[in-house]
Amino acid sequence: MEVPEQKTRRRLTRDDWADAALAAIAEGGLAAVAVEPLAVGLGTTKGSFYWHFANRDALLDAALARWEERTTTDVIGEITALPDEPAGRLRRLVTRVVAIAERDPVGPALLASAADPRVAAALDRVTRARVGLIVTLFEGMGFAPDAAHRRALLAYSAYLGHAELAHSTPGVLPADPEQRQAYLDDVLTALTAR
Repeated sequence: MEVPEQKTRRRLTRDDWADAALAAIAEGGLAAVAVEPLAVGLGTTKGSFYWHFANRDALLDAALARWEERTTTDVIGEITALPDEPAGRLRRLVTRVVAIAERDPVGPALLASAADPRVAAALDRVTRARVGLIVTLFEGMGFAPDAAHRRALLAYSAYLGHAELAHSTPGVLPADPEQRQAYLDDVLTALTAR
């Protein structure tokens, strides 16, 4: 007697749900995070959701924490672990975050939802951590604390502008690798000029 083949489904994790929520945010903003459509997209039931989360707010918190970890905490860890001098770390940071900004549609979607208190708190934590790292790098390059802070704000503003261009009008940014590198070199020269 032949036994019918059974589908083996992988048990979903909190991270699977958080990733699905982030994908929904990227496509349709916070309003797109709804349990039933996410369950359908994941090929599961709402029961799986309730196994991991008490409610939608808990899922949003997990998704925001996951985004913060991937785009901020992990990047800060990578950059601070580099053996480079501060100028080299700044160069690596700019290159790394520009690449993230271009392929991360979640960041711009969250900025568009900044009025939501939960999103506002996450954006505040992320911004302070990112600017703090940049301040530390500029201070390591010999800039006084006030000047380092001003330059860090300028660098972060340039990053946000680049991210917006990358998602709203990507054709404006240099596509040719040599022109792209020249553009990033110009950004770094402007940020570090004495």
